[in-house]
Amino acid sequence: MPAGPAAIVPAGPSVPAPPGSRGIDQILADARTRLHRLDPERAHLAHRRGALLVDIRPAAQRAAHGTVPGALAVERNVLEWRFDPRCAARLPQVVDYDLRVVVLCQEGYTSSLAAAALQEIGLHRATDVVGGFAAWSIAGLPTLGPTVLRSPASSVAPVAVRPTPS
Repeated sequence: MPAGPAAIVPAGPSVPAPPGSRGIDQILADARTRLHRLDPERAHLAHRRGALLVDIRPAAQRAAHGTVPGALAVERNVLEWRFDPRCAARLPQVVDYDLRVVVLCQEGYTSSLAAAALQEIGLHRATDVVGGFAAWSIAGLPTLGPTVLRSPASSVAPVAVRPTPS
């Protein structure tokens, strides 16, 4: 069975892969060979010692499951732009390539791919948290939330509906 979040097995016959392509399991394994992954306790200690803890989960996931106090929320779709010291869209904290970055996702899969991408940019100390936020929470480390997301319509008073005359 495939590893990873929401492992999906395709229905029907499998199609031959194009020459030179790699499956996600291989891509993930290759990424992890370059990382010095941290268990939640070591990640917490690294964060307390000045590492930048970066939560790449979408806002809805952070709201549903909670957050880590002091973690910087940078969603995955903009991560490389915010952490490339050469990029005008970088965060103010990104001043050089020696920055210690610990990436956090929900279960520790996407964070491995993201940390490897940061290493490709040149942030050689980037890594991630084994087991992600779920493992962090289970370990009893500090968390906030979850919170209730409200749609803009939920703050509007309900409209009175009159029954239709028969």
